[in-house]
Order: sequence, then structure tokens, then C-alpha cells
Amino acid sequence: MRVLSSCGWLGAALLALFVGPLAADAAARPAAAPIAEARDAAPSRAAPALAKSDIDAWLDGYMPHALKRGDAAGAVVVVVKDGAVLTQRGFGYADVATRRPVDPETTLFRQASVSKLITWTAVMQLVEQGKIDLDRDVNAYLDFRIAPFDGKPVTMRNLMTHTAGFEEVQRGLNSYDPAKVPSLGAALKRQVPYRIFAPGTTPAYSNFGTSLAGYIVERVSGMPYDDYVERHIFAPAGMTRSSFRQPLPAALRPLMASGYMLGSGEPGKFELSSLAPSGAMTASGADMGRFMIAHLADGGALLKPATAAQMHNTILRLIPPLNGMALGFYEQNINGRRALSHAGDSPNFHSQLWIFPDEKVGIYMSMNAAGMQNVSGPIRSYLFEAFADRYFPFAQRDGRVDPATAREHARMMVGTYNKTRRLESSFLKAMELAGQMKVSLDRDGGIVLSLAPGLSGKPRKWVEIAPFVWREQDGKMRLAAKVEKGRVVRFSLDSGSPYIAFDRVPWYLSTAWITPAFLAALGALLLTAIAWPAAALIRRRYGVKTGLAPAALKSYRLTRGFAAFAVAVVVGWILFVSRLVRDFSSLSGELDGILITLQIVTPVVFLGLLASAIWNIRHVWTGRRGRFAKFWSIILLLSAVILLWVAIGFHLIGFDTRF
Repeated sequence: MRVLSSCGWLGAALLALFVGPLAADAAARPAAAPIAEARDAAPSRAAPALAKSDIDAWLDGYMPHALKRGDAAGAVVVVVKDGAVLTQRGFGYADVATRRPVDPETTLFRQASVSKLITWTAVMQLVEQGKIDLDRDVNAYLDFRIAPFDGKPVTMRNLMTHTAGFEEVQRGLNSYDPAKVPSLGAALKRQVPYRIFAPGTTPAYSNFGTSLAGYIVERVSGMPYDDYVERHIFAPAGMTRSSFRQPLPAALRPLMASGYMLGSGEPGKFELSSLAPSGAMTASGADMGRFMIAHLADGGALLKPATAAQMHNTILRLIPPLNGMALGFYEQNINGRRALSHAGDSPNFHSQLWIFPDEKVGIYMSMNAAGMQNVSGPIRSYLFEAFADRYFPFAQRDGRVDPATAREHARMMVGTYNKTRRLESSFLKAMELAGQMKVSLDRDGGIVLSLAPGLSGKPRKWVEIAPFVWREQDGKMRLAAKVEKGRVVRFSLDSGSPYIAFDRVPWYLSTAWITPAFLAALGALLLTAIAWPAAALIRRRYGVKTGLAPAALKSYRLTRGFAAFAVAVVVGWILFVSRLVRDFSSLSGELDGILITLQIVTPVVFLGLLASAIWNIRHVWTGRRGRFAKFWSIILLLSAVILLWVAIGFHLIGFDTRF
């Protein structure tokens, strides 16, 4: 679903961290806040007319080249204006092997998290009817309980703005087997995620939260979710080739595009979602155009104008002046224009729509391949920015912060940060060892982010345009920080600020020191494990005895043995996670036996290593041992402490199959 079908990049991050080194990344809800750009700036040039002939020529000059260069299979682009389709175009192939072209009217794409907009529209219909109260405890609508956080309940408004405070969950999220997809209620009840933030305070994107809202739609309306959206959204909007059903109805299956990682590769299987309201929709580009037209027509056949205005204009802006979160849509304001959007990503399908409510213009695109280096993301980002620059040009006027203050603010930003959308309580927290965001300084004293590179793949250059607000040099992206008591505690970027932020990590969990220390400890233990039998063979070859007392010899052997076991345990975790993420259908519990075994073995081995290292250091330092032996006994003790620290801090020790 959004931001990363996160398991794939989680696995890649873990493998990059371990395999690479061993072998050689406001509760306020006012009406729409003003867009934090200079709206009085004059256009930089005259814009061409937004007409079919011009946009078709522009798309023909961009899309085929982008798909070919990125090794992507196909795409659909739809542009609507003033209540009608301006153009809808198919590019490349819906199926590469049969050379079936993409047809914007009939070819179906999995929508991933764009599906959420259907759920939020359904919720607003029921709000309009007085059946759902945005600010009531959601437990009033449920047959199971969502626990409060510090006495504060979750509301529908929290769900719609991704501020319910849920941690991320992965278990059972996706599958390829329809038999493994439970009912919506069963999927939600089997694992309610922990709350890690107070409601209304923190943007933390949640598939669970959206699906919880979809379940409330079921219970309030008295009909299954699939039936509700077909009757009350797809039918009135004229979306005849759209469905949440899994597998697809027989009549729609021949229209489905094949999904690919690379256009030159083999197609993947049909992706199924257990949390259907957050990511299970399949639709044609033309149908998504009809959905945009309805919203741009003040709700059209879907919502009353006042309800549509409430949905579009109620903005929660937790890190001003960055983009905020509407009720379901999120802002992607650009060139002084208000833009609402939603994106969706699964392994093989990548979609996004944007609407400009004031201009009555919408643009949608979907791709059926990730492409080389996940080029689908840059392709759609460029499409949106280039579209806005072409048809809504704008001369940006930014302020400047004086150089001395800018350098001081940049120094205040330096540190290690963690995403608010995160796996906090399970063993997958260990992914942070390669995934925390690091902010450092460049040679000029400006900030450098370890993530969010520019289109070239190089770090973006940031210029401070207002106190603790930066803009990418020669770009549109902004970054802003939240300061409390003279300390930067949180920041975000325009592209994700409605639904995700980065909080400063406490020192004891900062990978700035933990990751290198962990790798050094692992290296020391590996060398110890290798040297033990090597030294024994050499002594045997030359008939040399250790000269150690029996107790000292026993502590020596135990320490070396536990060192070898500790390395094996770490390798076991690597192999387990790599297998877990290789096929996301394995996230449904098939590997629980391996997980439980690792959770039992890890504390036994790591605590055994610590105890044997303490015993060993006592014998080394009280006996007649050389300087190197004494030095290495300290290294082994420190290595044992570091491994145990990581195992506890990142939940490799635990007895829970939640993740």
C-alpha cells in the first residue's frame, strides 16, 4: 500500500546492513489554512492552454521515453477539467508477453492506497446522513475495543487524518492466496496495533486505521463493504469497471493488467489485501477520471456540496507551513495552487491522483511496473510537477535567513531521526538499524539528509527561507522543523508531511553509534569464532599446549563457543527476514515456528555470551596472560554487551508473533 509496501524495503534495508558489511540505508482543524507560498507572485510566463491537443503532445513527448528508459511496462494517464475528460491515454503494455496495449477505458490497474479515497468518501456519505460523528469515540461503532491512549479515545477524524497513533503492522497484510484473505472484521480483530502516539498529535500513516473506518462503514450501513461501495460510490459515479472484490469478478478478469517489477521481467501474481478498504481496489483509468470529476463537481453524485467542502477544506497542519492533511485527501500544494492528492503503491502497481479544486482540474496516472530503481515514483512526481509548471506556471518568491542564523539552525537539526510511521513493538524494529534518518552538515554548513535524494540520486541542497523552514535549491520541496525549548524535536518534508514526520531518536537507540558498534562487535565475534579452531589446529600441529588452568580453559572455550553461536543467531535472523519479505504471502504466519525458535535461542545465546565473557575476563586478568589476551577479553565483553543492547532495544528478544 502507501509509502513503501513497506516490507520490501524493510527487507532490503536489513540485508544491506548485515549482508553487505559481512561480505566486504495539532489537533486544530480550522478551515483550509493559507498555502504557505507567495500567492501574489506574478506568473513567470504565459501558460499554454490546457487543451487536449497540447497535453497529448506533451504526454507523447514524456511518457513513452520515461517508460522505456525506466524499464516499466505500461501506464495510463487521465486529465479532467470542468466536469469532463480532457484526455485519457494509455502507454506501453498491459501485458508485455502478448503485447496487449494499455486501454485507458478498459485496462484495470490495482490502485493500492488510492483505494483509501473510496473509503473516506463512503465515510463522508454516512457523516452527511448523521450516522457517523467525526468526533465520537470509534468504539461506539465497533464490536471490539480500541483501547484509549492516556484516556483519550480514537475518533473518525483521527482515522481520516492518520493521527490515531497506531504503530505500523505487517502480519497478514497481503497474500496471493484468496483462501488466506479473512473477512474484514476478522482481519482487524486478529491484531490490533499498539498505540504509540496520543490521538491528534502525530501524523503516522495507517492501513489499519483506514480499514477500521471501512469496517465502521459496514456496521453502520448494514451491508458488506464491497456491496456498499458498489451501490453508493461506483454506481452513481458511473465507475462500471471498478471493484474491491478479491479475486476479481469473472467479467473483469480479462481486463486486468499484468503487474511487473521490471517491464523486461516476468509478471507477478495478483496481489490480495487483507485490509481491503485501505488498498484492494481495482479500476480503470477512465473510472478514476469519473471519480475525480465527481469530487471536482462539489461532490457530484457522491456528496452534497457542503460535505465535499468539509472533506476538502478541513486541514490538519501539524508542522506549519508544510502541507497538511484534509479528511482523507492530503495536500500536495504546488505553484501557489491548492492541490489534493493520494498515492498508492504495491509491489507491482503504482498510482496517484491529484485534483486542483479551485481550477476544477484533475490528473491521474497508474503504472503496472515499479521499473528500475523504483522509477515509478520519480516518473509520477515529475509528471505532476511538470504538469503544474506547464499549465500553472509560477514565479516563486522566497525569503532568506541571514547566514549566521542559518548555520546555527542547521547545527540544531543535526542528529538521528525516526519515522512516525514505524514498526515499534516487534522484531521488525531492527530494520531501523539501516532505516533511521540522519541529518548532517555539508562543507558550507547546510543540512544534508540521508534520505530523500533528488532526481539525480544526489543529496538535495537546502536553503533556509524562513526560520526553520528550508526549500530545496532550484526545486519545490520544502522541509520544516518543530522546535521545543530551543531544540529541534521533529521535522518533515512537503511530500509526506500530511501523513508522516521524523522525530529525534533518543541517544540510546540512535543508530549513529549503535549500527557501527553492532557491526564492529559482530566482526569481533566472527574473528573470535574463526580463530578458535584455527589456533587449536596450529597448537596440535606443533604440539603446543594452552598452558591454562582447567577453569580458565573452560571459560576460554565457553566464550569462543558462545561467540560462534551469537554470530549464527544473527545470521539466522538475516535469513529469516530475507525469506519473510521475499514473498509477502509469507507474512501470514507460515514462518512462526522459525520466529519462535529465534526468539527462544536469542536470549539464551546472548546472555550466555555475556556470562561467559565476564567469567573469561576474570580469568584472563587474574592469570598470567599477555596484553593482547587482556585486550581481547575486553573486546569480547563489550561485544556481548552491545549485542544484548541491540537485542533488547530492537525487540529481537521477545515471545510474541505480532509484527
